[in-house]
Amino acid sequence: MTVIERAGLFVESRKVQNVITGLIVLNAITLGLETSQALKDQFGTVLAVLDRSVLAIFVAEIATKMAYRRLAFFRNGWNVFDFLVVGIALFPASGSLSVLRALRILRAFRLMSVVPQMRTVIQALFQAIPGLLSIVALITLIFYVGAVLATNLFGSDFDVWFGNIGRSMYTLFQIMTLESWSMGIVRPVMEVYPYAWAFFVPFILITSFAVINLFIGVIVDSMQSQHRQVTAEVLAETETLETKIGSVERELQELRDMLRARQDDPD
Repeated sequence: MTVIERAGLFVESRKVQNVITGLIVLNAITLGLETSQALKDQFGTVLAVLDRSVLAIFVAEIATKMAYRRLAFFRNGWNVFDFLVVGIALFPASGSLSVLRALRILRAFRLMSVVPQMRTVIQALFQAIPGLLSIVALITLIFYVGAVLATNLFGSDFDVWFGNIGRSMYTLFQIMTLESWSMGIVRPVMEVYPYAWAFFVPFILITSFAVINLFIGVIVDSMQSQHRQVTAEVLAETETLETKIGSVERELQELRDMLRARQDDPD
């Protein structure tokens, strides 16, 4: 085994990844402390040294993985994500690129790649995207139809809220979130249009309680599917391991039988 292979296996070991997880949390805390001018004035040098030291460790980790995995490193989406997040910090934080200094906090997102539970959640969310897009299309259609109706029904008297489709869609979005929807919007409209509740109540029931819950349902189903997939992979690995163990046991038994046969054979 070469030195690079040993280094790669060492970096990818669970113990080292636990240390990396701790450093990510530490780095996120130090970057948060830098937002306090008082703390920055008092401990600015220490915070800067900690930030650079952690960054150096991250760079060394990524470089070791790249040397070990080579092109296979970029076939793993999480490795690419880590590479981009850490790589942003290597740009000079001056001039037109000074905004990149604020993006250092994106390193905290590396927790999503090193913590298996977070990784499972993110994978489930990506798996749910097709279903979520269908729901987004459905709710967009509902909003568009509702906005056209609201503009035609209430736009003449409530131009600020329902003067055009854009305003109506924004107002309906506020109503969907249930933020000041009754006293702030619906009751004033009902003072002019007493039967306006017949429009707003079904809209709230459809969007806030029905369609939005579809998002939750799709995500939960995706989480369960991801869990079943992980469980199936673990069971498959266990069965493979048991098969290998059984094969080794049979070979050992055959060797024992051969040794006994030779011992019993006087020749």
